[in-house]
Amino acid sequence: MNTGSSYSRPFTFDRVVRLLIGCAIVVFLVWLVNLLKDVLLPFCVACLIAYIFEPFVQYNRKLLKLKGRIVAIFVTLFEVLLFAGILAYFTIPMIIDEMGQMAALLERYATTEVSIQFLPPELHDFLRQNIDFKALGERLMQQDFNALVQRFMSVVNGGLHVVLAVAGWLMVLLYVVFIMLDYERLMAGFRLLVPPRMRPMAYKIGNDIKDSMNHYFRGQALMAVCVAFIYCVGFYLCKLPLAVVLGLGTGVLFMIPYFQFLTIIPVTLLCLVGSVDGTADFWGQWWSCMAVFAVVQVIADLILMPRIMGKAMGLNPAIILLSLSIWGTLFGMIGMIIALPLTTLLLSYYDQYIIKPNTPEDGR
Repeated sequence: MNTGSSYSRPFTFDRVVRLLIGCAIVVFLVWLVNLLKDVLLPFCVACLIAYIFEPFVQYNRKLLKLKGRIVAIFVTLFEVLLFAGILAYFTIPMIIDEMGQMAALLERYATTEVSIQFLPPELHDFLRQNIDFKALGERLMQQDFNALVQRFMSVVNGGLHVVLAVAGWLMVLLYVVFIMLDYERLMAGFRLLVPPRMRPMAYKIGNDIKDSMNHYFRGQALMAVCVAFIYCVGFYLCKLPLAVVLGLGTGVLFMIPYFQFLTIIPVTLLCLVGSVDGTADFWGQWWSCMAVFAVVQVIADLILMPRIMGKAMGLNPAIILLSLSIWGTLFGMIGMIIALPLTTLLLSYYDQYIIKPNTPEDGR
């Protein structure tokens, strides 16, 4: 009876050469992607945007009973721009008003002695020595819409590399349109590029990647929109300075699991600065904001996650941070985009093809 693993194969010269060639190809691809990451980033972002918008395109096709994709694509883009315009119409005035209020609080905090229970006075001295609150307040006072436009134009006129960078990101819009126009044809073309004998395995891997991407990017983006709204409302009810800005920023960070808790630091600083005028109690406001974090996390874990994400992302927080660090180091921003879905996929295949085949069966 052969007690050895039936999956082991002898390392012949031919197999060793194939393994070396495969390793060389992988190393070359990693080097090539790292070399071209600045050029590939707008294209990858455009692919991600087109991928997220594809369900809306299909929905508009069914709703309007269209045979082609062109009208549905431009209807989808119009809906997105309309939503962004309405959001900007309501949020930008609030943000500008919050910046003015925050500027006044910063200037007052820079010149006022503050005494908060359980917080040592040395903490305020440390903050004032390391942060120029007065300069920050003056800058915020200048951040009206006209000043932002003028500053943007001066930056653009000041350097050719900035102009090229802006032009590069404008290409994202063109990429999105062209990718969405030929989305179905591109997906079918990628499938035909695979050699026939490798198609069963390649199609299985492709479907697994598609499912992982569906659960992560589309699901996580929808969850981020929901929690961003809750954070904005919660921080606003807590009367936190820059509530809208911080709520939207926390929602964006929610795209990366557990990264939303990084905003606890600026929330604490804003509560500290906001208590300078005596209208808000530091500890009361801070605990209210912590309650917002707790409520949002409960809603996300018990309501949004089961309904939207299912069991897609079951990674340990340490694995999440490690995967973001590794993929980000290898491929920069592109690596940060693909880190979590690919890590989930790799761990799934490791468990399926390496751990389980080597597990002894019952009764043997």
